[in-house]
Amino acid sequence: MSDSNSRPVPAAALQAPETKAVTGEEATRRELDEMRAAFTAFREVNDERLAEIETRGAADVLTGDKLARIDAALDRQQQRLDTLALKAARPPRGEGADKANGAPDEHKSAFLAYMRKGREDGLRVLEQKSLSVGSDPDGGYLVPEETEAGILRRMASVSPIRAIAGNRQVSASVFKKPFSLAGPQSGWVAETAARPETGSPTLAELAFPTMELYAMPAATASLLDDAAVDVDAWIAEEVELAFAEQEGAAFVNGDGVNRPRGFLDYPSVAEASWSWGNLGHVATGLDGAFPAADPGDVLIDLVYALKAGYRQNARFVMNRRTQGAVRKMKDGEGNYLWQPPASVGAPATLMSFPVTEAEDMPDIATDAPAIAFGDFRRGYLVVDRAGVRILRDPYSAKPYVLFYTTKRVGGGMQDFDAIKLLAFSA
Repeated sequence: MSDSNSRPVPAAALQAPETKAVTGEEATRRELDEMRAAFTAFREVNDERLAEIETRGAADVLTGDKLARIDAALDRQQQRLDTLALKAARPPRGEGADKANGAPDEHKSAFLAYMRKGREDGLRVLEQKSLSVGSDPDGGYLVPEETEAGILRRMASVSPIRAIAGNRQVSASVFKKPFSLAGPQSGWVAETAARPETGSPTLAELAFPTMELYAMPAATASLLDDAAVDVDAWIAEEVELAFAEQEGAAFVNGDGVNRPRGFLDYPSVAEASWSWGNLGHVATGLDGAFPAADPGDVLIDLVYALKAGYRQNARFVMNRRTQGAVRKMKDGEGNYLWQPPASVGAPATLMSFPVTEAEDMPDIATDAPAIAFGDFRRGYLVVDRAGVRILRDPYSAKPYVLFYTTKRVGGGMQDFDAIKLLAFSA
C-alpha cells in the first residue's frame, strides 16, 4: 500500500464549511475557496493514482476510494455554488410592485385580490379593456407583467439549457422561421460591369409550436391572509423549479409531442457525413468509454469539428457523472483539462470552454451522446408564448387553495451546424 494513503484527505475536500452568519457574497466566495482547495486535493490524489498505475499496473483501492470521496465533495460544492448563485439572481421581494410615482399597479392590485380572496371582478374588467381572449374563471387570468418576467428570469437561472439557448417571445401559438438551404446568392463583378441576376435561394421553414406546461402549487388560507407575504414572489418561487425541471428534460430529450423537441431527439450522423437537419457527432473510437491512451484527444476533435464562427461562444454540456470522468484528464504537459470556477459566478471550464451541467444528458454508455459542444444560443431556440395564467381553485383540495399555473413554451434546433456531439462508440 502506498504511504500516501495514510495521509488524511484535507477537511476542505470532504466537509461542508462551518455555518456562520455571513453575507451572500461572502458565502459564495468561501464556497469557491473551498472548491479550489478540494480540487487541489483531487489533483494530488489523482496523481498518486496515476503513479500507482504506472509502477504497479493498477491503483490501490484506498486511493480510488479517497479520489471518489473528493470527487463527490467537488460535486456537492458545485451544487452549493449553483444554489448561492440562484439566490443572488432572485429579485428583491416586491420588486415592481409599485409604479414610479408610488401608486400601486392596477393589474397587480386586482391580481392580488384574486389570489388572496378569489375576487375576479377587477381582473375581468381589466382584461376586457385589453381585448384579451380566453381569460375567464374557467381559463384563468394573466399574471402581471413583472410577475411573469420574474418567473422567466428565475427559470433562466435554474433551467440549464434555457440559460444558454436563444430565446424568442411570441404572441402566436407557433413561431415560424424561414431559412435558406443554400445560403445567400452572391458573386464577383468588375466595377463597371453589369450585375447579373443571381439564382433564387432555396428557402425552407422551421416551425416551433408552443406546448402547455403547468404546475399546481397549494397554499393555506392563513398564508393568503397574511399581508406580509409577497404573493408574487411566493408563486414565482413555487413554480420556477417545477417548470425548470420539466423544461430541462424536454430541451434535451423531448420528442416534440406535447412538449418541446430536445436537441438529442434530432438524427445524428458522423461529422464527415453531416447535412442540414442532422447533428454531427465525433466518435470516441471505443464503445461506452474514452480511449485509454490520450483520452483528451477526442475532446480536441470535438472542439475542432465546430466551425470557428461558432467556437467563440461555444461551451460543453454534460451531466455531473460525465463531468466527474473528464476531471481526471490531463493534456500532454500534465495540466488538468477541467478547472474549477475562476471567480464568483463563473462556470467551471474544460479546455478553457465553459461547462454547463445538465442532468438530463445521458451517462457515458455505448453509442450514448454524453457530451455536447457548441454555440447553443445560435443552435437551439426556446420560444415562450407571452402570458402566464393562473386559475384559483379553492374546492378540489380543501382546506388548501390550489393555483393551477400554466405557460406555453416550445423549443427546437434552429442551426444544425452550431452543435456537435461526442458519441461513445467505436
